[in-house]
Amino acid sequence: MSKDTIVIREIEQKDDPKIAKAIRSVLIEFGVPKVGTAYEDKALDCMTETYSKPRKAYFVVEKGNTIIGGAGISPLDNYDGNVCELQKMYFMPEARGKGLGSKMMEKCLAFAKQAGFDQCYLETMPYMDAARKLYRKVGFESIEKPMGDTGHYSCSVWMLKDL
Repeated sequence: MSKDTIVIREIEQKDDPKIAKAIRSVLIEFGVPKVGTAYEDKALDCMTETYSKPRKAYFVVEKGNTIIGGAGISPLDNYDGNVCELQKMYFMPEARGKGLGSKMMEKCLAFAKQAGFDQCYLETMPYMDAARKLYRKVGFESIEKPMGDTGHYSCSVWMLKDL
C-alpha cells in the first residue's frame, strides 16, 4: 500500500493506541468535556477487545501506517430494543472534507443492517456542525431525549435513524 492510500478496514490490535490517541486529540480540538463523553470511556484503550463481541464492529481509517479516524457500531447500552449505536466516529483534520465520513457511514450502517438492527442511535455535541450535517444527510433525525444510558451525559444532541 502506498503511503497516500486511504483504507477503511476493521480495527486490529495494533490500532488500539493509535485510535485512542486520535479520538482524544479530536475531542480536545473541539473542546469536548473530558467528563461525560467518549474521552473518559475505558473502551478507548482496548477498542479491538471491546468491539470483538457479537453484533459489534469498529472500523478505522488508515493512511499509510497512520490511523486518521474511525467509527463503530454496538448494541445500545441499557436499552430494551433492537437498536444499535453509532459510536466514536471521529476524524483527524487530514481526514476531513474528503468524503470519508460518508464512506464510513455507509460501512457502519451496512454492518448494522447485516447485524439485524432495526434502528441506529447516536449522540453528539451541538457545535459539531459538519458531523450533524452528515448524519442528517444519511437519514438521522433529531429526537427529544436520550435513549438507553451510554454514560455520555455531556452530549446534548440525540439522533435516530430507521434501518
